[in-house]
Amino acid sequence: MAAWLRKTGQWLEACVAQALLAFLGEMKPETASTFAGNLARAIGPLLPVSRVAERNLELAMPELPLRERRAIVRGVWENLGRTVGELPHIASLQENTPSGPGFEVQGAEYLHEQARHGGPVLFVSGHIGNWEMLPPAVARHGVPFASFYRAAGNPRVDALIRTLRDSAMGGKMVPLFAKGAKGAREALAYVARGGRLGMLVDQKMNDGLEVTFFGKPAMTAPALAAMALRYRCPVIPGYVVRLGPARLRVVVEAPLTLPDTGNKQEDTRLLTQAINDRLESWIRQKPQSWLWLHRRWPKSCYRA
Repeated sequence: MAAWLRKTGQWLEACVAQALLAFLGEMKPETASTFAGNLARAIGPLLPVSRVAERNLELAMPELPLRERRAIVRGVWENLGRTVGELPHIASLQENTPSGPGFEVQGAEYLHEQARHGGPVLFVSGHIGNWEMLPPAVARHGVPFASFYRAAGNPRVDALIRTLRDSAMGGKMVPLFAKGAKGAREALAYVARGGRLGMLVDQKMNDGLEVTFFGKPAMTAPALAAMALRYRCPVIPGYVVRLGPARLRVVVEAPLTLPDTGNKQEDTRLLTQAINDRLESWIRQKPQSWLWLHRRWPKSCYRA
């Protein structure tokens, strides 16, 4: 009986998700973005998880008054809603349109250089702006990359999301590695063979490396730094700026300098810290563009 209820619940959830995505997909991209953004902005701040976001902002930017922190949280929800609303339209967004929906790439020369040289490369980013635009935008400049993937709890919903992501890649087939030890081994082997890999590294990893983020100790995944140092391959940072409804700018920056102190552990720490510093600099430019909704710092920071 319990199994039947679970399967029925998953089926109903998938039906709702499919209907919502179909509903958004029938709209114009800018309309879907605005509709979903306004809905999330209205409902999100009422949810308990918004208290986590407010606490994160208090930890990271204590100089901001409460009113401004709450305004940022509303903006976080709006950005998240817009990201969902734009998901069915990512594949159809065109580059360098003069106005309206579309995207542009700033720093495309770093992608073209990598495409010419070939070999392994690591792309690093965070949940900033519409991060779903990163893989297809980079792929359209000749450097499609594999990535880590956390499957949705509902297999039917997971299949819907994967279909949309595959569509956005325009037929360019790249691996998706499951988060965990097995996926990490597969990703390492892929990079060793000259593959390109992208990682979002802005979430807490309990058994990670302790570096700082916004001046506070933060456990951070060291895998990207370890791979880069092992294969001495470029680490290319990039993020997405929201310019308007379904209008996005992908910013690609110059490869990071790889430390070479002669001490492997110290080099890993230095590179991991450099990545966190880069993420922080992006977030400070437009705090509402980052997903402040997860517990990024130690548990002690969230105790009442």
